[in-house]
Amino acid sequence: MASTSSSTLSISSSSTLVDAKAPRQSPASSPQCVTLPTLPPPPLQPQTRTWKTTAFCRKIARNVLGMATTREAPAAEIATTDYTVAEPPEIVKTIQEAWDKVEDKYAVSSLAVAGVVALVGSAGMISAIDRLPLIPGVLEVVGIGYTGWFAYKNLVFKPEREAFIRKVKETCSEIIGSS
Repeated sequence: MASTSSSTLSISSSSTLVDAKAPRQSPASSPQCVTLPTLPPPPLQPQTRTWKTTAFCRKIARNVLGMATTREAPAAEIATTDYTVAEPPEIVKTIQEAWDKVEDKYAVSSLAVAGVVALVGSAGMISAIDRLPLIPGVLEVVGIGYTGWFAYKNLVFKPEREAFIRKVKETCSEIIGSS
């Protein structure tokens, strides 16, 4: 009789993986083999699914043919495909108006791309610094110390606080311009 294990998988068992010693075998015994059964063939698709798919394709073909000849959607489809066009939000209109006012769109686009590249690069640099040992803790202590010094120097006492507020207002008026 011919060997029937040609379609099955044989796996030899070895104890070297378990205890890292050479396997003990008596000279008369052979290595143990485990055979796995073959999987049954996949079930056939029922004929009703192909019939439904064919019917759906025919319905689409009729609708396309009807739209091509009458240049209108079929009556059953008009109710389901009646969409209203929503107006864009106010911020989109504002951005579109500002973009239309820009004279040198190439320069603005280049600056935007450069800004995105700088943002991604700085995020990568910050994450690389964050992975270094001791550096994040030292930077956090420096930040807390500077915040405390700034608050003591500019915000604790009333004359320094008023001078700081005046300086901030002057800087804002220089940037924005007097109105």
